[in-house]
Amino acid sequence: MRSRAAWCRNAGRITRALVLGGAVFACGAVSAGQMAGASAARVAQQSVAPCTNSLQVSACEHWIAYGHGPARSRIYSTYRLDAFNPGIRRALILVHGANLMAGYFFRHGTAAADLAGALDNTIVISAYFLDPYVGKRRPAEPQWRRQPNEVVWPEGHTSWRAGGMSVTDPTLSSFDYVDAIVRRLADKKVFPRLTKIVIAGFSAGGQFVNRYEMANKMDGKLNGISMSYVVGDPSSFAWPAAVRPLPVGDASPNTPLEAYKESVGKDATKPHTEFTYGPFDAAKAPKYDDWPYGLEKLNGYVAGMSADQLRKNLVTRSVTYVEGQVDTLPISGFDSSPNADAQGPQRRARGEAFVMYVDRYLGAKQKLIIAPGCSHNSRCVLTADNVLPLLFPPPPGPMRYPTGGFGLE
Repeated sequence: MRSRAAWCRNAGRITRALVLGGAVFACGAVSAGQMAGASAARVAQQSVAPCTNSLQVSACEHWIAYGHGPARSRIYSTYRLDAFNPGIRRALILVHGANLMAGYFFRHGTAAADLAGALDNTIVISAYFLDPYVGKRRPAEPQWRRQPNEVVWPEGHTSWRAGGMSVTDPTLSSFDYVDAIVRRLADKKVFPRLTKIVIAGFSAGGQFVNRYEMANKMDGKLNGISMSYVVGDPSSFAWPAAVRPLPVGDASPNTPLEAYKESVGKDATKPHTEFTYGPFDAAKAPKYDDWPYGLEKLNGYVAGMSADQLRKNLVTRSVTYVEGQVDTLPISGFDSSPNADAQGPQRRARGEAFVMYVDRYLGAKQKLIIAPGCSHNSRCVLTADNVLPLLFPPPPGPMRYPTGGFGLE
């Protein structure tokens, strides 16, 4: 809970009360200048506690409208996006995996924010990429099924993971959805002190963030707001060149048991680096370098963009990759297609090979960190001590995280 002094400013005669987590503090002396143009309702909105209902996430449900509607998409958020909130300093947008468990990822995000001591100054948002199979081929509780005018996103080759165009609203891509969230967060009339937006995804969400980071047209165009990205344990990447890891060294095809033994051996939480690269035999996978596995035949959101622009964005934008220490098994929607297999034998190796190539051959300065003890488990990765500082980077000013809060000191 914030101190009374953090809210009360001795600059005038107007008294207000801020309700913080159920406690009421009488704060005296807010100047008339500070209050000018602000209604009483707007002032009260500053004190709203974050929505963290872990048992019924629908209580934290909000909607993103496209233009003047009626098309809309669902989010789960700790705060409203249309209520003035000067206490918010950063935003975290989470992208779920292939099972579309946006509610679970919202819980992960609020748990991580609580561990980081960031619930009061961070808006945590979980996006929901509803696909055509929810409630059909894909079982779902009633609250996850389509609501009126809700946009449905594609599955298949260029799916929602890669900026694919909507099934119900073909002028919208899945990347447009996150663009719309970012625009709302960048509204200084609502979040005047927000300076950082972090977009993080795990598994299929990691695939999304890898491609969105390369493609989005928002980064670098937001007044006083920086964007960064956390790519967690995807099973494929958009490769920036036609080469691929050769099946030797740390990219050698190995059994799950062999891969597991390597992941728990000496220096197991340090990224593996024994990778070499060379031409790939396209006879094994003729479309291995097409979008979203490579930069050929660009379509969806990236149609009309050049491969050079995507490579430039990949290298120059702020992105960190995270792999679970023992994420070495072909489980939980692992992409074993020929196009994905061209990138390495399992998730951890694919991530290590990708980052090493981008840094060594494209001149990037990106980081790969290993989440200790984690397999393909989103809760483990997103709440790991060495991942929390990526999700909740310190804002400008004197604010500090709790001492030792991340286990890094």
